[in-house]
Amino acid sequence: MPKIIDGRDAIVKVMCSTICTSDIHIKNGAVPRAVPGIVLGHEFTGMVTEVGKDIKDLKPGDRVAVNCETFCGDCWFCRRGYVNNCIHGGWELGCRIDGCQTEYVRVPFADTGLTKIPEKVSYEDALFTGDILSSAYWGAKLAEIRPGDTVAVIGAGPVGLCAAECSRLLGAEKVIIIERDGFRRQIAIEHELADLALDPAENDPEICIKELTDGRGADSVIEAAGGSDTFQTAWKIARPNGIVVIVAMYERDQILPLPSMYGKNLIFKTGGVDGCYCQELLRYIEEGKLKTDFLITHRGSLENIMEGYRVFENKEDHCIKWVIE
Repeated sequence: MPKIIDGRDAIVKVMCSTICTSDIHIKNGAVPRAVPGIVLGHEFTGMVTEVGKDIKDLKPGDRVAVNCETFCGDCWFCRRGYVNNCIHGGWELGCRIDGCQTEYVRVPFADTGLTKIPEKVSYEDALFTGDILSSAYWGAKLAEIRPGDTVAVIGAGPVGLCAAECSRLLGAEKVIIIERDGFRRQIAIEHELADLALDPAENDPEICIKELTDGRGADSVIEAAGGSDTFQTAWKIARPNGIVVIVAMYERDQILPLPSMYGKNLIFKTGGVDGCYCQELLRYIEEGKLKTDFLITHRGSLENIMEGYRVFENKEDHCIKWVIE
């Protein structure tokens, strides 16, 4: 049972959690900063059971969505909204301190990392607020989408699907998803997350997107796949002077082929999610402007979580997200 060790801590009883691709990266040794033997997990909702002496706006019994980022709110980076680079925090839960794939969690800087869930929003509806949805919304905002823009999203995994949804919310006229998996393409179209879902094995994305944009290319590209060749696809399908947003986490270094892209005058935006829009996102969920239920394909208990890891990592039975109840 975790204990309060700082005045800004809170103890949260986990009510609903899930497995993230970042957990897979840790398991596979691709996150050097992760502490060996740590309890994984950083994407969850729960109920506050105890708060530190310096917490003023939270109390036991509050239903909360948990931000995947731990941030103080007062350092140079936090004051500018770059909470991923907080000098006192960053990605801590499930990486450097015990995470949520357990029953109770100590959440540091709880006054910035916990957001109260509106009364009409369920734990499950709010589950992805602090990570998947935050990552997608952050990526879409970085894309500087303007009315009438065409946005291409590479990868229809959890972040990619939500990035498509957020791009439309922020004003994109046309959203195109590039994804090899037919089931995920179907999800994107059936839930009206995208106008078109391309299979790159059958259609050259560069050619197709130019045809759809009078030869220009996409105004913005959100790379959410992290595959061996998807970074190259991202800059190729962007129009000159377009924006390429890298939301994906790669397991290997990528090459920036400057001579090949010379003259395209592209703007690249990269890095970990600055998850500081949770209250805004919960309001959109409450108003019905955003939804995430299409992500949930599998469920299971904490006792069966290793089955969840296997199914999620291998995308068995079209798994998009495994929810731990």
